[in-house]
Amino acid sequence: MYVVSEPSPAPVRRGRLLRSGAAVMVLLALAGYLAVQYLTGGTGAPRCEVVSGKGDGASYEFTPEQAVNAATISAVGTSRGMPERAVTIALATALQESGLRNITHGDRDSLGLFQQRPSQGWGTTKQIMDPTYSAGIFYEHLAKVPGYSRLPLTVAAQRVQRSGYPQAYAKHEPDATLLAAALTGRAAATLTCEGRPDATEAGGSDSVRTALVRDFGRDVLQEAGADVGAGGASPAPSAAASASARGGSRTVTVPVREGTASGTDAARRGWELAHWAVANSSALHIDRVSYAGREWTAGSTQGEWRTTGAQGSAAAGKAAAEVRIVTAQ
Repeated sequence: MYVVSEPSPAPVRRGRLLRSGAAVMVLLALAGYLAVQYLTGGTGAPRCEVVSGKGDGASYEFTPEQAVNAATISAVGTSRGMPERAVTIALATALQESGLRNITHGDRDSLGLFQQRPSQGWGTTKQIMDPTYSAGIFYEHLAKVPGYSRLPLTVAAQRVQRSGYPQAYAKHEPDATLLAAALTGRAAATLTCEGRPDATEAGGSDSVRTALVRDFGRDVLQEAGADVGAGGASPAPSAAASASARGGSRTVTVPVREGTASGTDAARRGWELAHWAVANSSALHIDRVSYAGREWTAGSTQGEWRTTGAQGSAAAGKAAAEVRIVTAQ
């Protein structure tokens, strides 16, 4: 007679342990995914949005990282005297090539916002990874394309990029058009961000001034009554600015220079600077931006532009003559 022993409970316990371990791993993976999504612009991360100035309901939502890069691309273009169409072409190209992210990889040795290749004469790796340089070299090549502003966007972009997918740029034209209209200042009060500060980036009024020079060139601070140090690397503030700094001022005031431009052109310049500041709000810890009787505040409902209490012609004139940027530190 054979005695049949009861099966050992060990395999059951091992199975339960394996299932429990797998569940823990899934939860850890999910937590890691959500953390990465927050930090890199996924669901739950602070957002930016640009809407159409035509009131047709068109809009485009993007991340603070993308906003900073888009603002740099636009500022570099306008500082070179390039028209809004050129900025639209550049933004659509960067949307296709990198998703407006300054990535360190790509096809073969392609790098950066525009996936430019050091081996093809676009510059060194360090240069290409500098968004200001990469945008500038893109515009330099675009300016050499005969009649680029009259060409279909995808054709103009392809003449510069020589991509293996020449029709790919076209799908980004609507979003790039909205971005360009806001970032060049043509469409007023159309770009907003939640403005949640990014603790990984330096901020403060000095950082704002440095970033303005980086993107717009030294003239932007000369407009504000300041000089630029040797080589243009770091601005030397005017006496008034130095006094404000000693007093712990968190405000950067950028007068909108009239020059020979018409009033409309000056207003467009003002909105260009104001939208640039909002786009950089997370990276530079900007709390508030004011221009032309409108104000954006970080953390307010959807970060919309609200009408301020400026009354009378004198107050309205001053509000239109300067962009005020208030930082958190």
